[in-house]
Amino acid sequence: MPSLTFDDPATHRRIGALYGAALADVFETNTVPAERSVYDRAGLLAYPPGTVVRAGGGYPAPQRWTRDAAVNAWSGVSLLAPDVGRNTLWSVVDRGPDGLVVQQDDQWWDQVVWIPAAWHHYLVTGDRDFLALAHETAVNTLAARRARDFDSSYGLFRGPSFMNDGISGYPSPPETTSVRSSFVLDHPGAAELLCLSTNCLYHGAQRALADMADALGEPAGPVRAEAERLRTAVDRHLWRADAQTYTYLVRGDRFQEGAGLAFAVLFGVADRSRARVILDGAHWQPYGIVNVWPHFPRFDDRLPGRHNVMVWPMVHGLFGHAAAFAGRTGLFGRAVETLADLVGSSGGFYELYDSVGGAVDGGRQTDGSGELEHFVSQPDQTWSATAFLRLVHDGLFGLTFTPDGLRLRPCLPPGWGTVTLRGLRYRDMTLDIALTGGGSGVRSCTIDGRPAEPVVPTHTTGHRTLHVELDGESAE
Repeated sequence: MPSLTFDDPATHRRIGALYGAALADVFETNTVPAERSVYDRAGLLAYPPGTVVRAGGGYPAPQRWTRDAAVNAWSGVSLLAPDVGRNTLWSVVDRGPDGLVVQQDDQWWDQVVWIPAAWHHYLVTGDRDFLALAHETAVNTLAARRARDFDSSYGLFRGPSFMNDGISGYPSPPETTSVRSSFVLDHPGAAELLCLSTNCLYHGAQRALADMADALGEPAGPVRAEAERLRTAVDRHLWRADAQTYTYLVRGDRFQEGAGLAFAVLFGVADRSRARVILDGAHWQPYGIVNVWPHFPRFDDRLPGRHNVMVWPMVHGLFGHAAAFAGRTGLFGRAVETLADLVGSSGGFYELYDSVGGAVDGGRQTDGSGELEHFVSQPDQTWSATAFLRLVHDGLFGLTFTPDGLRLRPCLPPGWGTVTLRGLRYRDMTLDIALTGGGSGVRSCTIDGRPAEPVVPTHTTGHRTLHVELDGESAE
């Protein structure tokens, strides 16, 4: 595994040391044997390694959860342990009557997050056998969702939001006190919701499918056109010109959805000017970006809703990545430092935290009795750890993978000093990458001591040392 070192001792203690803790959480605590009868429904897992990354240490095993598998592969596992990343992605794929398809469970709205995660896996590994099967899986999965969940009157996909399988993530309606269940689909009208994060994910999935097709020499034009139509529909129905941001729900009040705003930036739904506006205008709680803000009337600071005004590190990490992607160095630094404070004070990567005091807290949600039950925040939550890895790899070092190679688009807060990532394996090479200066503009780059663009082609082999000097500029 790589190592992360800050020359400044205080910064290293606060931020750098957590990198090793995140690696241990993912690859020591949460990498588990892949029981064939549970995880290998498609017959595509490799033995060895015969392992997958699970959702977390607090859940009964084994689990087969699409959203967790895809997010964790995308946020670091595919890069750091490609064989385990591939297994983790295949562990949530089935063989249906028409071929490979992401498992068709009762949380259909998050199936498509698998598609950008699979494209990312190919970009990291160059595995064309994987790509061909991933393309088949993506085609069949999107076709199933388009047939069942596309609302042609809006040009959007129906279903709950990416993160919110619990009813605490929604206003009333669809929440209703007559239904004594925490599961969102048990509440009337929830299946018909039109949400920001879900539709940004579909846009990202369509773009990823088009890229897969291009790489395989298949027609990509129709799905690219479909992606553009969906982007236009998101702008038409979810952009609030008066508030200069995207809202959470069609026909909803002005709620901010943390994951939705992040996906709007990362998948290019928002153009550069809108990305800057929505990132700068986003509401922060004292301990970070929350799932949905503000409180729904049935919750408050004393009794916060589990999927409402609570900090889920995975969502917070996505927002921090979006800030770095847009060159917003100050916002990015704030995101990393806030997450470091949460993890450092709690002693681990928990599922979610109170947004006001920073305590480990699972929040409140309706239970089977109709009362607000206090849920547990699970320990050793894998996507909380991979959120930190994403902030380091994709945010701080700006690792941007393309079919032709790796480009660096760093985002280094000036006060952090020099930082070095050593021993990063990428395809047939091992990279040591040092960043100096600060900001998000590259002043100079050397590879093995020779001036170069901050790009490493895929055909490079062996050990390479990169030094990137930043010019102190950012898009602040």
